[in-house]
Amino acid sequence: MWLIVVSVPLLPAVLMVSGRFRVKVSSLCYRALTWALRLVRGRVCVRSTHAFVFSECTHGKADSVLETFDLYAETHPSFCISPQTVEAVDGVMRRVRPSRVLELGMHCGYTSVHLLRLLPPAGRLITVELDPLTAELGEEIILVAGFKHSQFQVLISSSTEAIPTLRSCLDLDKGTSEGFDLVLMDHDPQQYLPDLLALEREELLSPFGCSVLLIHRNQRTEQIRGVLDHIRARVDCYCIKSELQSMTEVFYQRENTQIDR
Repeated sequence: MWLIVVSVPLLPAVLMVSGRFRVKVSSLCYRALTWALRLVRGRVCVRSTHAFVFSECTHGKADSVLETFDLYAETHPSFCISPQTVEAVDGVMRRVRPSRVLELGMHCGYTSVHLLRLLPPAGRLITVELDPLTAELGEEIILVAGFKHSQFQVLISSSTEAIPTLRSCLDLDKGTSEGFDLVLMDHDPQQYLPDLLALEREELLSPFGCSVLLIHRNQRTEQIRGVLDHIRARVDCYCIKSELQSMTEVFYQRENTQIDR
């Protein structure tokens, strides 16, 4: 009731503003509604995915967890990255044999389990996820797959806030010639370029060679054109190794370092 009393005197001003800026207000409302619906759908999908995998898989078996994810995807095709992309990610993992992997964005731990099962025993995965619910349920699935907290860490944060803290997560001093051997970007495509620049600035890409995997999903290639233009302009340290319909593999190597990948 008090809200109505307070709002009534403001109604003429609201109507005047909305009339004057009708198009902008309408656009803003549409974007807010779209974002809210996407968030609700995403959370429902995360909950249902987690519930299915948790109840149907064999706990402690990573392969069983992945098979259950794939079974769920048969009736929910928009759930995860395509089998071709997963196969390509696994291929890069086997070829690069990384010891430190960074994953930006997770969906119930699906790609996290794929990455962890191909890491060496002393390897480490750091996953950054903005949504607390996705991070919580994804971490539980990783544990269900049989992995331990000593092998991975889930950071509930935006990538922008997380990247400056990652060196301390790896117990690396500034200036050391170490960093991530592989980075998987599967979050907001508009963040790919800013995050890549931040990883360069923080010296978190291994100077001896780091593979960066850019997941497109259903996004148009135009949405990652900025990061691809940056990569193509930096021929001194970047090259595009492969391009699939839903993934681009980029190789980074600092000047005056040599490694065969």
